[in-house]
Amino acid sequence: MITVVQNDKRGAKRGVRPRVLVLALVAAVLAASCSRPDAAAPPAQGPRLVAPPAQALQDYADRLRAATTARAAAARRWGLRRVPLPPPEPPAEKPRIRARPGFEVRHQEDWDLPPVFTTVPTRDKVVFLTIDDGAEKDPAFLRMMKDLKIPYSAFLSDYLIRDDYAYFRAVRDSGVTLNNHTLHHRYLRGLPYEEQEREICGMQDVMEREFGTRPRLFRPPYGAYDQNTLRAARSCGIRYAPIWNEEVFVDHWEFREADQRLHPGDIVLTHFRGRREWNGTMVDDMRRFLDHVTAHGFAVARLEDYLEDDV
Repeated sequence: MITVVQNDKRGAKRGVRPRVLVLALVAAVLAASCSRPDAAAPPAQGPRLVAPPAQALQDYADRLRAATTARAAAARRWGLRRVPLPPPEPPAEKPRIRARPGFEVRHQEDWDLPPVFTTVPTRDKVVFLTIDDGAEKDPAFLRMMKDLKIPYSAFLSDYLIRDDYAYFRAVRDSGVTLNNHTLHHRYLRGLPYEEQEREICGMQDVMEREFGTRPRLFRPPYGAYDQNTLRAARSCGIRYAPIWNEEVFVDHWEFREADQRLHPGDIVLTHFRGRREWNGTMVDDMRRFLDHVTAHGFAVARLEDYLEDDV
């Protein structure tokens, strides 16, 4: 099993003519949505669009145009170079998630331990944004993500969020899934089973008390884990243990793979951090993230939409 260390600052005949018309309208509107004011971005792989009944064509086109216009206006307001690409519809059949080769622990399969993975198997040209810890509670970030309709998944540690649970209730209420990142963000690998269980299962209790659900996703702090970590996680209801393939900071990116590129289904990590620890804000961080993924033809999708329905 490979230990992965987090780069923490601390450590997608009849009725033919109407169908042709709506597809032409869709193509024109989407072409506008996938570009900045002065340059086009590569297209993301998306869902197949099916024309509605003829009598609804105009309403359909108007709604699509309005959504595209609103997205472009939001991109301008937040200083993005390009308009973020819309993700495809979630897959009807979810991919099977296994531990990344080399990241397994002993008895991974026969004990049905949560798989540690960095990429979701998909052909959709999408990446998944995940945000850790909870130290920074920036209201501008919430406005930005809601305005742009960018999905993400949060992994929270209680010692960093307990001073403002209400902020993360607002995150939850915006449609974001809140997940487990332990009580105190300890380096778990090598700790006794009981201590690891206390960190993980204790955070499950906090999440249920403060946010109403017990998460099915857990991320070990620093990406460090062992068999006891995954055993403890499974004991308190964890199904998956996603880590990451890229990490974005306010001033640079870091890549796990040697090719230094994004790949379909990659999980991207960043943090709830601000000027106290970074040379910029979370809005600056998101601007760097979105400009990069859009320039390379990727959309941002919701991680949980690609996992089994029991999550």
